[in-house]
Amino acid sequence: MSEQKVSIHAGGPAVVTGNVPLRRAQITPEGHGYKWDNAQDIPHEETYALCRCGKSQNKPFCDGSHVAAGFKGEENADRKPYLERSQYYSGEKVTLADDDRCAFARFCHGEGGDAWSQAMYAKTDDEAKSAAQVIDHCPSGRLSRTNPERTEILSNETEVGITLIEDPEKGCSGGIYVHGSIPLESSDGTLYELRDRYDLCRCGATRNQPFCNAMHVNLGFDDGHIDG
Repeated sequence: MSEQKVSIHAGGPAVVTGNVPLRRAQITPEGHGYKWDNAQDIPHEETYALCRCGKSQNKPFCDGSHVAAGFKGEENADRKPYLERSQYYSGEKVTLADDDRCAFARFCHGEGGDAWSQAMYAKTDDEAKSAAQVIDHCPSGRLSRTNPERTEILSNETEVGITLIEDPEKGCSGGIYVHGSIPLESSDGTLYELRDRYDLCRCGATRNQPFCNAMHVNLGFDDGHIDG
């Protein structure tokens, strides 16, 4: 079996190697927060290509439509390390890093409030655990917990796989949520900083290629499976 990796192809798809599990799941409101619901496994080959331009007639897989569409998809995301890009919100129990790379998945809200407030004001172990839950569930990797010295990201040990996001509440399909520390290779052959989770664009409209920046919400991007 080949190495598990996601590779960005210039003007084309995101090619996944190593038989990475693939599924789709819905963002679903639960109380004051959100959860994953209606998860469905998607059959796939050991190597498969996921559409990035949003034009494929065989979503989520690439069918070559990017050629006729003139899709560029040129990578322009900041390559600086996450800890250098981030702003910090530190409390007694939790230090929160935020690099503002938002996919509008809304898991940063929970029963105890939003991630930033919980991180700043957590005083007890239970409050710190509540803050960790909303921080660690951010699929874009925008939010992470770090040590107080801000030199180390505290991983949440996510399951290895790729989840195609569906968002019935907003009436759209979201990005490609990659989790479990799967390497991401640029179209120039270099590797991005290894992250435990990140969210790739599949509507073709992000201004932060190859990462999702929530343009799918503005576009009402529909892969045909918003409601399951």
